[in-house]
Amino acid sequence: MHDYLRAGIAIYNAGEYHAAHDAWEDHWLDLESGTDDERFLHGLIQFTAAVHHTHDANWAGVRGLADSGAGYLADLPADYRGVNVGDAREYLRAVAADPEHVERVALPTLTYEGVVVMAEDLQFDAAAIAAAVLAEEYGYDEGVVERAVEYARADLERGAATSQFVTFVMDFARDAANRGIIFQRLEGAAGKRDHEEEDVEGLFD
Repeated sequence: MHDYLRAGIAIYNAGEYHAAHDAWEDHWLDLESGTDDERFLHGLIQFTAAVHHTHDANWAGVRGLADSGAGYLADLPADYRGVNVGDAREYLRAVAADPEHVERVALPTLTYEGVVVMAEDLQFDAAAIAAAVLAEEYGYDEGVVERAVEYARADLERGAATSQFVTFVMDFARDAANRGIIFQRLEGAAGKRDHEEEDVEGLFD
């Protein structure tokens, strides 16, 4: 769960409130209903959804999400799994009581083990999760990103000193301003690697 948490927190702290929950959702769906971990991720997902819906002033929706999100987080420790759940819970309770609270008080920053995690802090595994989430959010070809992650992992498993795919995946997750250019380079490198892999396979057919 460590990498999913860090990826989602970094995306949230970058202001990508709609995308943030995607880093947690697949993992959440695999958890047994009613467990602390399931309620924890469910609460975080509803927290980010409530924050996202403040942008369209859907106050009834915001209030409902805030109320249910606070309920999911209600019995968890304030620093559950290293995340500042207490701050998120307090904010949700305030918003549930008065949705326009969001216009008067700054959003809480999410932390992991006391650190404000940003995209540049992510190591490869968490960056790979974030890259996939952001590709989906912004309409990039998810298959290209998935292949780049696979090639990066293959390079790491072989003990390669460097890997352009590791660099591309991490830069795609970290550098919002240049994400389009990074994707173009990533796509080109993945296409070249595809052909190389096909050529090698052809030798043994």
